[in-house]
Amino acid sequence: MRGQDELALLIGRHATEEGVNPTGVPRLNLIRGSRPTGPLHALHEPALCIVALGKKRVLLGEEAFLYGPGQYLVVSVDLPVVAQVLEADPEAPYLCFRLDLDAAKLGELLTESGLDAASGKESGLGLSLSPIDPGLLDAVVRLLRLLETPRDIGVLAPLAEREILYRLLTGDQAPTIRRIALSEGKLGQVGRAIGWIKDHYREPLSVEALASEARMSTSALHHHFKAVTNMSPLQYQKRLRLQEARRLILGSSLDAATAGFSVGYGSPSQFSREYGRLFGAPPMRDAEGLKASLLWQEV
Repeated sequence: MRGQDELALLIGRHATEEGVNPTGVPRLNLIRGSRPTGPLHALHEPALCIVALGKKRVLLGEEAFLYGPGQYLVVSVDLPVVAQVLEADPEAPYLCFRLDLDAAKLGELLTESGLDAASGKESGLGLSLSPIDPGLLDAVVRLLRLLETPRDIGVLAPLAEREILYRLLTGDQAPTIRRIALSEGKLGQVGRAIGWIKDHYREPLSVEALASEARMSTSALHHHFKAVTNMSPLQYQKRLRLQEARRLILGSSLDAATAGFSVGYGSPSQFSREYGRLFGAPPMRDAEGLKASLLWQEV
């Protein structure tokens, strides 16, 4: 059986529910969707994603990435994205493999392998697509096969994951993957700034404090932050605030004013205006529409 066919077979067999299906393998989730979706807003953490069936579009700022079978996507820092499944139906569902990337494991493997951490040119954006090579696809399929024999997962899954990480460290996206491992270079500096924003997104944004955390000048911070995330630090903070407010309205049934205040907005009118600009409708109407269509569930 061809690797791509087996990939789809195994994901379909073990992703039995709509949306995200956790597995017995640490950091591995399988995703199923039986129909196209509207735009889904989420904070995407560092991960390797491989689509086995269907097609998906991911928006990062104003840039769109369309991917499907035969490609792999790497997210190297926490990014607020808008994702949309374009092709899926009950007979041929959208099926996706997602392995969250462990920076510590990448670092250990990079050190042990003796690979040159500085080799190659570091990519700009924190999200990138590449054609999947046979070695990486084979390692991914072997990790998935372990779901058929759960007793083997404890011993063999770390070995399969290690090979996947090695393939990433030596593949098309090696320069970026190696800098994830060491938290070095401009990607590492932007990553520190992102971590600071995530911890302080409810507070007024201090560009000076953020630049100090990233160990960059304020002008360099703006330049490299935009290069990695396709948005300014202020836009990034705003996305986090609005996504969290949406989650609170949907998951905790908060009213719009309370949700806005809880994420750092002092003005209900400003919150409602910016919420509508991002999500296409005022907070409560957006929530009602999402609950009716179930689009708030992660796909």
